Amino acid sequence: MQTDTNDPPKIAYSIKEACKASSLGRTTLYAHIAANRLRAVRIGGRTVIPADSLHALIAGEA
Repeated sequence: MQTDTNDPPKIAYSIKEACKASSLGRTTLYAHIAANRLRAVRIGGRTVIPADSLHALIAGEA
């Protein structure tokens, strides 16, 4: 099975994707959002986490 490596880098993650990418649970992510350590953007009925915000949290810069 071959994967396409030409996919553009993600600029935002859904909550589910952010949990999987960071190995953090939903409750933990929402706690970071509430504490303004993680930025969440509401687009229509969907909440997304900008990739730079998630990377900053993991790097300890948030």
